[in-house]
Amino acid sequence: MKQSDTILEHAERCAHLAETAVNRPTFRRFKRMEEAWRALAYEQDWLDGEIPPGQVRNGNPLGETHA
Repeated sequence: MKQSDTILEHAERCAHLAETAVNRPTFRRFKRMEEAWRALAYEQDWLDGEIPPGQVRNGNPLGETHA
């Protein structure tokens, strides 16, 4: 199993926890954690050579954040 797959499992757990959140702040917290885990998995794939340098993710060049 690739390291990024393990990281994506954490993202999926956060997504599940967000679905079962009892209030909006908790939901948003788990969604932010999910997004962070997914970004980390993407970066790990890049570090492992799975994604070539300069590859675009979600319409953004590698390293560029949402405004």
